[in-house]
Parts: sequence; C-alpha cells; structure tokens
Amino acid sequence: MAGKVKWVTDIEKSVLINNFEKRGWVQVTENEDWNFYWMSVQTIRNVFSVEAGYRLSDDQIVNHFPNHYELTRKDLMVKNIKRYRKELEKEGSPLAEKDENGKYLYLGLCVFHRLMFSVNIPRRPVQPWIMILSHRFKKCVPKDSKTSSFVSQSNKEAYVISLYINNPLLIGGRKFDLRLYVLVSTYRPLRCYMYKLGFCRFCTVKYTPSTSELDNMFVHLTNVAIQKHGEDYNHIHGGKWTVSNLRLYLESTRGKEVTSKLFDEIHWIIVQSLKAVAPVMNNDKHCFECYGYDIIIDDKLKPWLIEVNASPSLTSSTANDRILKYNLINDTLNIAVPNGEIPDCKWNKSPPKEVLGNYEILYDEELAQGDGADRELRSRQGQSLGPRAGRSRDSGRAVLTTWK
Repeated sequence: MAGKVKWVTDIEKSVLINNFEKRGWVQVTENEDWNFYWMSVQTIRNVFSVEAGYRLSDDQIVNHFPNHYELTRKDLMVKNIKRYRKELEKEGSPLAEKDENGKYLYLGLCVFHRLMFSVNIPRRPVQPWIMILSHRFKKCVPKDSKTSSFVSQSNKEAYVISLYINNPLLIGGRKFDLRLYVLVSTYRPLRCYMYKLGFCRFCTVKYTPSTSELDNMFVHLTNVAIQKHGEDYNHIHGGKWTVSNLRLYLESTRGKEVTSKLFDEIHWIIVQSLKAVAPVMNNDKHCFECYGYDIIIDDKLKPWLIEVNASPSLTSSTANDRILKYNLINDTLNIAVPNGEIPDCKWNKSPPKEVLGNYEILYDEELAQGDGADRELRSRQGQSLGPRAGRSRDSGRAVLTTWK
C-alpha cells in the first residue's frame, strides 16, 4: 500500500488545508521529507535560487514554475509578447498580420503599450494611461499631465505604460472585470486548462470617464480588497457575478453569436500569452501552476488582458466564494496529483477527462500539432482545445476558429 502524501504550505488558507486533510494527507514541516509544497512566490524564488542549491526529488512537486514571473510581471510579459510577435512575423505566420495602421489583427492581446525608461506618454487625444513602475501599480495619468516629478524619482527604473480602457462594457452602469483561472501542467509541450467557474468583479460606484474621478478607486478598480471598503459594498454577493451569469446576460442583450465570439477571443488571448512565454519558461517537471487571469471587456465586446497573477487570492469574501475556491483547489489537486497518491514527476501530465472536474482543456500542443490521428483522443477528452488561426477559403486571411 502506497504511503500518504506529505504536504507543506506557507499559505494558511482554509480552502487549501481542508483539501489536504480531506485526502488524508499528512502535514509536515519544510525541514522534513515532503511530497507536495503549496508555496508563495517568495518561497519558490528561494527554493530555486542558485544559493539554495536545493534539488527536488522525483516524488516532490510544487505549485509554481521557477520563473513564473516571465508571465506575471507586466514588464516581462510585454517583452515576451513583443518577442513572440516578431518571431511570428519572421515565420510569415498569418497570426502576425497587421491592418493598414500597423496594428496587429490577432495579437492585440493586452492593454500594455511599451516598456520604457523615460516618460513619453503616447500622443493621443486626451486619454488616461497608467504608469507601472517595477511591476507595481502607480497611477492613472491623463495625456496632458505633468510627469516631471515622477521621472525624477524613478528615472533609474523600467516601467510600463499601460492604456487605460476608458470605454469599458458596463452592466448597471458599473465597471467590472473577469477573474479566470488557468492551470498549466507543462509548458513544453504546452498543456493548459480553463476553469469554468470564474467570476466577474464589479465596482460599487457607477462609472464615469471624467478625469476628475480618476482618483476614485471605487469607480475604476474592481479589486475586492478595495471595493469591500465602499459604502455600497454588498457583503452577501460580494459584488460578484459568475461567468455563466455574464454569458447568459450577454446572450440575452447582445446575442449568442457575438457572445460566443467574445469568449473564443478571451480563450485566444490566454493561449497566445502562454505561447509567448513558453520558450523562456523553465519547464521544470516538478512544477504546475494555477494562474489568475484578469480580463476587461470594452463596449465593443473586445477583451483585453489586464494582468496574470501567479498567486490568485484564496481568501473568501462570501460563502459562494469559499465554495468556488475550495472546488478550484480540489480540481487542481486532482490533476496535479493523480489519484491523490505520492507524486511521480515523470508522469506524462495528461489526466483522463474523468478527473478534470470543472476544468476543461483549453489547449494541448501535442493534440494541436496532430490532425486526423488525434481525433479519437480529442473525442475521448471531449473538450475544446482553444482558439487557433485558420484560413478562410474565400479571402485567404487568417480567421479565428476553435479546435473541437
């Protein structure tokens, strides 16, 4: 009889610990022999640092890739997406096609504009931009703002200029964004899963594009940590909608076809962002990662990637939130630790459909590279493999389609 999994965590959250205990796993300290370590991003840096000299054994797995920051730091994500675009252009890929203004037709993934070392706000009509210094949020800056004081304090730091979406899709007059969970089991080959139970986070104050309200966080920032301090915050539902409720709302107000297109484009953005970092990611066989993707939708139903979180919050703001996050961890563990047994990092990381729970395959590089030979396997897994670019028979131009 196989021994029980020995677990460690430095994140004391009930949704984690309850899942470990439900499986009958045994808690140990980090100085003892362990099999599973759910750790913070600070700890993972220490574990994989050159100074630590730590070598994981085949029966040990952790919940972060060593250089996850290639995706979760805004400046590095910008760099990797730009490199990815250039590589596709060199290959002559239809994905890198541009319009007459030089904008990418299919690779306009995120709101980030450029990585800079001196302030040079792009010249546009009066439009808010966000300056992010060392991957930390700074402030919204209108085009005509004076920025000299900011430069004097930060001219030795790199920062990202981010376009502020000032025409967000509103529901009930309020701005919202989406928190979606994506599990990556391996980067080479890339295999990722979308969690079906994401949610929308709403602001408590009705939206206005007026620059006089740029400092009102309850108008512009959807973070629960901020909104829960607002006078109109609802502690019962926490200012959240499920993604399924959003989809029903959009289908009834905009139609099923455009709603399906929107969600295909969201999946497309996620897959392309992962493809952009896959070549530089340390694909350590002991690792998996559950990312928190933040997406905003504008009033034209175009989705934009805001950021990717390496440690999405496991704090529960409502009873429904607690259930969702408990189930998220449960389904994640079912994939990362097959059968709840002592892990073997050499397994192929391709679990059967029966254990996916609320996850569905978003993209599987091995299946995507095949065609007819993989139909049976696709049918067995029964999930969408994510958006791709195909060719329109009429125009010869790249179009978004979906692997089924």
